[in-house]
This record gives sequence, C-alpha cells and structure tokens, in this order.
Amino acid sequence: MDFKGNILILEADEASRKQIETIVGFLGCEWQSGDLEDCLSYLSSDDVNVSLVIAGNLGSHTPQELLENNKTTPFIFSGIYKEEELPKTPNMIGILGQDGTYEGFLQLLRFCQSFNSMRKNVKSSNNAQTLLKLLVGKGNAIQEVRHLIEQVAPTDANVLILGESGTGKEVVARAVHELSKRRDMPFVPINCGAIPGELLESELFGHEKGAFTGAFSSRTGRFELAEGGTIFLDEIGDMPLQMQVKLLRVLQERVFERVGSNKQIKANVRVIAATHRNLEEMIRDGKFREDLFYRLNVFPIQTPPLRERTDDIPLLLQELINRYVRDHGVGVRFTHGAIESLMQHHWSGNVRELSNLVERMIIIHPNEIVDAKDLPEKYQYGVKDESGNAISERDALLDLFADVASSSASSSDESDSDIDVESEDNLNDELNTPFSNVLPKEGVNLKDMVAQIEIDMIKQALEACDGVVARAADILQMRRTTLVEKIKKYGISTKD
Repeated sequence: MDFKGNILILEADEASRKQIETIVGFLGCEWQSGDLEDCLSYLSSDDVNVSLVIAGNLGSHTPQELLENNKTTPFIFSGIYKEEELPKTPNMIGILGQDGTYEGFLQLLRFCQSFNSMRKNVKSSNNAQTLLKLLVGKGNAIQEVRHLIEQVAPTDANVLILGESGTGKEVVARAVHELSKRRDMPFVPINCGAIPGELLESELFGHEKGAFTGAFSSRTGRFELAEGGTIFLDEIGDMPLQMQVKLLRVLQERVFERVGSNKQIKANVRVIAATHRNLEEMIRDGKFREDLFYRLNVFPIQTPPLRERTDDIPLLLQELINRYVRDHGVGVRFTHGAIESLMQHHWSGNVRELSNLVERMIIIHPNEIVDAKDLPEKYQYGVKDESGNAISERDALLDLFADVASSSASSSDESDSDIDVESEDNLNDELNTPFSNVLPKEGVNLKDMVAQIEIDMIKQALEACDGVVARAADILQMRRTTLVEKIKKYGISTKD
C-alpha cells in the first residue's frame, strides 16, 4: 500500500521499535524514529510534518496525554495496550495486534488516510471569503444564496441545500461552516450515494472490533470525527430508508451508537445536507421519510443552475482563472467572442462543467488568448449569416478569405508598405476577387499564411475607414467586438 505521509514511531523499547520499523519499511512507507524524548519534542514542534504516529511504550507519558495534545494527528497503538484502556477520541484509530497481521495493519493505514483527508481544512478567516468568491454574480438568485448563507451561518440550525449537480452545493456548505462559530472545528463531508447502503452506517457512526466480517479493529465514524464541527451529508436523497431512520434519531436525540456497541455517544455536530433530487416527490413515492425531511429542511437554500445566470459567466471565468493562477502560476484569457459563445451554452454540468473547461483551456493554451474558434466544438456558438443560419466564427473567417483578391496574397510580403485605397468600395472590390488556391511545391505554413492575410485585411479595412473600427467591421463582415479582439491579438494600431 502506498501510504501518503510521514510516520513517526514512538517506542521507548529499542527491540520493539526495530520490529515496528521493519513492518513499516516492508510496506514502503516513510518513517522517523529514535530516542523517545527527541521524537516527542519533534511531535510538539510548530513545523511538525507527521501523518501518523505509531505509539508503543511511552515511558512516563500516557496515551491520553498524546491524544489530547495532538487532536489532528491519527494514532495507532501497539499490542501492549488493550482497547478498553485507550481513550475513545477521534484520532485513536486502533491497535496493531500482537500477531502483526498484514491485512489488519493495512486496514488501519486506510483508516488513517481517511482521517487525514477529512481533516484537511484551512483554518483562516479569509477562507470563507475565498469560498464566497466562487458564488460571484450580479443576479438576484446568487445574491439571495449569499444572503441566506450569511443569515444562517451564525446559528446551529440544520441546512438543506437543493440544486442540480455542479451548482456548488458543497461550496455553500463550506461557506456556512467557515462563517459559523464552528469554523475552527472539523468540516467532514460524506457522499451518501457513493457508499453502499450496508457500509453507510459504519461510515457514519463507526464500528467496534468484530462487529462484522472484516472489522479487525474498532473505527471512528464521521459523526465522531466531526465532533464540535459540521458534517456535510451530500446526496442525502440516495440514503437508504433504514439509514434514514437512524439518522433521524441522531437529529432528534443528538446521540448515536457504533455498530456492534450499545454505548451511546453524544453528538455535538451541525448537520448540513444536500441533494439534486426532489425530496417532496420522493416522499410521495415512499422513498424518503417525511419526518426526516422536516428535520433537515429547517433552513433551505436553493442553488441556481448556471443557465439561469449566464450574465455571471464572465465573473465566474475570471475567478476560476485567478484561482488557477494562484495555485499553478499559469492562466488563460478569453476573448469577448469566446465569452459570448460560452454564454449561449446550456451548461448541463453547471459551474463544475465551466471549471473543467477553464482547466482544459489552460492546459491547451497556457497563458494565451482563447477565441471562440479555439473552444471545443460543443461550446462554439456563432453569428448568423444572411439567410439566418448559424455559422461559427471559424466558418465566417473561411468565407471571408474564400474570395480574397489574388493581389492580397502578394500583399502579405508587403504588409508594411502603403496601400492605395481610394474608398471602401474599392476595398470591397479587392476582397471579392478570386484567390489562387494552388499549393506551392515547397509547401506552406497555413496557420501563418491565414494569420498574415487576416492582418493585412484588417489593416486595409482600418485604413479605408480612417481607423473607425465599427465601419471596418462592416467591411470585413464581422462583429465589432470580434474585430476589436483581433486588433488587440495582433497588436494592430488603429491610427496608422
């Protein structure tokens, strides 16, 4: 197993320490060990980088002391301890049995990775504002979402987030958490639809050793991991009915039991749920409990689909690009024509689909300008031709140069020379002269040739119109905004 992170071994007995080192080394994990006091000092330092602690003989120190002082670090204890002797804290993952079974240790490592992945929360006052930036927009719907988040966050009320997939339901949930008084405690998400029904109870509430086949040790559930913080139940509509009953009890009584145990554990947890399903319709069909719905639906928030707020796409694009630049140091720029094209798309995948597109464009065109013709074909929405048929910008360019004058080909070699154009009519005559499409024997760089012809035509049009872009756009039969972007792209002066 490829365990991600650094393992610290705390063992006063040298022989036992060597045995643990052998096991960890065999699995190919990175580890540190040595004198017990030195290792304890390292664990308590500010710049500590420890993903797991395996603890054995601790000398004068106690497991309780270590677990309480390192709440965000998972611990596995050696077989010298009995489970009932150890505190039932979320970071106490389990005991490495005296038999040292390979499968048992692998399962403990998996639990540690799960613990670490759920604990990766940024604890900063700026985090909430960063999350809210992903809810940018000027429309009433998204402004209402922001207002509702700020209203409910300071309370402990249960929140139900409704909306299509990809509309940012988890972003809303995290923003509620980060703006609440629980911000310094864990935010623990779980996708109820991604976990088989028979395993969901164990994931939520944990289990005791031997509770079922494969339960080699006891395990902390998500509710325990979220103690004092927030648990986010994503896709609550996919939760089986039998689990809905058990969740209802937790919401009503604020207690739960691990699988295989009858000991009640108190739950000081805020519950935020989300779904893309119509829960009221599911209630009528007998697929969702009405009493659970009203327990969850204390404060509903509806996230609007992107197709209903397309005016927000330019702002969203800029925020997504800025975030990518911060994380990876590379970005991209969309032309006005590209943005207009994107604003006509249906966006069935909502903001998630837009985010994926931005990342794809940055990979393909790093730090470049992306025009409508550079977008994937499904995102290309063009202008209308004279007959009213939709054509892409690429087709418009091909049509423009299909009738370019043969003299314009030679003008590519004289692009810096003065061109004698008496009027716009003369220029139109030049543009409508047949163009030689014979391929030279030595070949041709088609991209450069087309770009050069495009530059020449734009320069001629601007010169004929005394630099008036709107009139030049009419001559070139393209939108003014498209021509402006091309002028910027090629660095053409409008005052030659």
